[in-house]
Amino acid sequence: MEGILVLEAPELRQLMDIRLYIDEAADERVLRRMKRDVLKRGRTMESVMEQYLGVVKPMHLQFVLPTKRYAHLIIPEGGFNKVAIDLIATKIQD
Repeated sequence: MEGILVLEAPELRQLMDIRLYIDEAADERVLRRMKRDVLKRGRTMESVMEQYLGVVKPMHLQFVLPTKRYAHLIIPEGGFNKVAIDLIATKIQD
């Protein structure tokens, strides 16, 4: 299972052998969102920034970030953390 709120539900957490939280830096998240929304969705930078500051960031802080405490493993640097990726791949293969 994957998703930004998947660790919120106790009934889902009980089904997971390993619970991972990918901890990406806020600047990386906002830049990815900016690039996607401007290039692929035709939005303006101003509208993306307004939505991020008014809705996305507060919701992340209120709902997503607190689920970090339910993770067995917190992975910094997202998909660039080679050690964590190797560790998880090894665990899955076992």
